[in-house]
Amino acid sequence: MYTFSKRSREQLNTCHPKLVQVLEAAIKKIDFSVIEGHRGEAEQNRAFAEGRSRLRWPNSKHNKMPSEAVDIWPYPFKPEYWNQIEVWENLAKVVLECAEELGIKIRWGGDWNQNGDWRDEKFIDGPHFELME
Repeated sequence: MYTFSKRSREQLNTCHPKLVQVLEAAIKKIDFSVIEGHRGEAEQNRAFAEGRSRLRWPNSKHNKMPSEAVDIWPYPFKPEYWNQIEVWENLAKVVLECAEELGIKIRWGGDWNQNGDWRDEKFIDGPHFELME
């Protein structure tokens, strides 16, 4: 069974309890790191400027406290994963299954419309998951 690192735990602690519940279930099935939960104004505007977010401060679910969004990354960290959608699909499948088992509504940044076909999306954000409630 996998466990969260200290850094992942620190980021997870900034997240909404329902996201924590989902990710606690997922880490038992697949190894990943929690990259970011809550984002302050500077971090959000930097993510927007770098093209990692479509939203400026304070409009992202990352900007709420506790955060209603989280970014996770498969472990071990490999930068080339960013453009390998199958890596994100595998991770998302586990996270979304855990959420469904817990009765928590979330969506994945690789399938914004929740239609099961990420190829229809213009902005793929593989690491991103957010509450829908």
